[in-house]
Amino acid sequence: MTEEAQFVLDSAREQMESSIMHLEKEFSKIRAGKASPSMLNGVVVEYYGSHVPIEQTANINTPDPRQIIVQPFDKSSIGAIEKAIMGANLGFNPSNEGDLIRINVPPLTEERRKSLVKMAKSEAEDAKISIRNARRQANEESKTLEKDGLPEDDVKRMLEQIQVLTDEFIKKIDHLTDLKEKDILTV
Repeated sequence: MTEEAQFVLDSAREQMESSIMHLEKEFSKIRAGKASPSMLNGVVVEYYGSHVPIEQTANINTPDPRQIIVQPFDKSSIGAIEKAIMGANLGFNPSNEGDLIRINVPPLTEERRKSLVKMAKSEAEDAKISIRNARRQANEESKTLEKDGLPEDDVKRMLEQIQVLTDEFIKKIDHLTDLKEKDILTV
């Protein structure tokens, strides 16, 4: 296989891998009923006049599956952290206990679980579209290489390899989606 052909295949693989990484990141944002420090990702605290991610102002941990404990590095910032959590509209009601904030994570209703599964499937479909776009782009580049003098057999082989790659990544997405769905629906 020529260098150009290998480059096309490698770039298609890279695009598809980044689609999978993006999907995993999006799945981590969909909560499955169990408390997780990542639930507070995206919460921004006004800290001494600047806006800072919550994980830079406090230690966040989960002592059990139903609660999150936020321990500020600076006790004087506890009010600002509590205000930021409430302002983030995450559906949590933080409880200020003086030196830490306790957040009880309510169990998910059946209706909410079903809507989270729909959200996960929608993210998975977006990832599949991204994979197919990478395949289309690689196929177009293969045909351009053929016009530039690459033998027809090599191009055919390349197109087959691109399809195998596509099928492999679509299967990965289906597997990740099944795992996330089971995770969400497990009570």
